[in-house]
Amino acid sequence: MHGGLSPELDQIGLIRDLDRPTEVPEHGLLCDLLWSDPDPFISGWGSNMRGISYTFGHDVIQEFLRKHDLDLIVRAHQVVEDGYEFQAKRQLVTIFSAPNYCGEFDNAAAIMTVSEELVCSFQILKASKGMKRLF
Repeated sequence: MHGGLSPELDQIGLIRDLDRPTEVPEHGLLCDLLWSDPDPFISGWGSNMRGISYTFGHDVIQEFLRKHDLDLIVRAHQVVEDGYEFQAKRQLVTIFSAPNYCGEFDNAAAIMTVSEELVCSFQILKASKGMKRLF
């Protein structure tokens, strides 16, 4: 996923049914899949400081995984200092692949590899001190 979960995502098949290409609406399933964020300090669903979509608590992550017989949610979309960050007892990982994001952050980037045995490993790309913003 790019962002995260949605209160409208009660069946995984709904993702396959999304029209492509399409404009991203300001609310609804597609919007949430792109823009929602985990929040370790809440239960359930909360408002998102981005002004769009939701935040979701660890209880939402655990229930989603249980309901759909999954072990891990992999997402991007949020700058994390070390390139990747686990939450919810390692049931969700955020991976960010742009070091020194926009020249405004001192973050590393990460690449996740999943082995045939379903073991996840990470390659870290360190931030460069002298990296300049190109745009």
